[in-house]
Amino acid sequence: MANITAADVNKLRQATGAGMMDCKKALVEAEGDFDKAVENLRKKGQKIAANRSDRDSSEGAAVALVNADNTAGVVMTLNCETDFVGKNDGFVALANELVNKAINFATKEDFLASAYNDTMTVAEKLIEQTGVIGEKIEIGGFEKLEGAFVGAYVHVNKIAAITALSAAVKDAEVIAKDISMQVASMGAETLSYKDLDPAYVAAETEARIAATIKDNEELVRLGKTLKNIPQYVSQSQITEEVLAKAEEAAKAELKAEGKPEQIWDKIIPGKIARFISDNTSLDQEKCLLDQNFIKDESKKVADYVKQFGVEITGFKRVTLG
Repeated sequence: MANITAADVNKLRQATGAGMMDCKKALVEAEGDFDKAVENLRKKGQKIAANRSDRDSSEGAAVALVNADNTAGVVMTLNCETDFVGKNDGFVALANELVNKAINFATKEDFLASAYNDTMTVAEKLIEQTGVIGEKIEIGGFEKLEGAFVGAYVHVNKIAAITALSAAVKDAEVIAKDISMQVASMGAETLSYKDLDPAYVAAETEARIAATIKDNEELVRLGKTLKNIPQYVSQSQITEEVLAKAEEAAKAELKAEGKPEQIWDKIIPGKIARFISDNTSLDQEKCLLDQNFIKDESKKVADYVKQFGVEITGFKRVTLG
């Protein structure tokens, strides 16, 4: 029987991250052969991974990393099954170790196939850790972004977002973090309403009008104030002709209310602003530049970045769940 020393166990622990007892058992089974012990731990992970392949891995840690010159960054999630494991210091440390490697790869597939160390790939490391931890461990979200200046933000290890700017201006670090925070919080899917497909906008218009009508039926039953039923859902639908009709409707409303015509000019801009707000719900949810800026809701995100003379050239977001 091979003599298994504490140094042998510690060497295997350092190489694999497995627990002390698991390492000692693997070395005993391998009769002291280090490489065979590593393989034993990997096989254990493969067996557990196969048994847990259908498990939900919606917990874990979201992490981000930007390179030294702020021209590229990556956000990813290391997923597990329970919040208990996801909050474990060792698990979070593994997530941060992996994201430091991930910065060198453009896709999740390339990253998983890359070498974790001299003995295994990243994919094999995840299988090994499944055996060590006893839960399904996998890379969930993975997004790489490059630009003139890149910055990131992570929200309580649950959501990670990254933003690319058109230039490395004086306040680029603050701007990129603010926009990444916006992306993390509000979950935009595209940059501008100009990017939306007309067929998608048309389908959303129909669906949102129907949903508002249904909501109003319930509000009538409860005796509460009804919601305004939108005619449109995106700025892409609000043409000069539409705005002209909205202005005429506002004037007719003021006339019916008996408001003096000389004060209409002070009231109508507010009514038009409300009309646009009521009829651009899709933009406000899905389009980053058209959202209200979370740090100052009197501004759109587009207004916030414009004051710095910079543009957003891209953004990415990953989240657990």
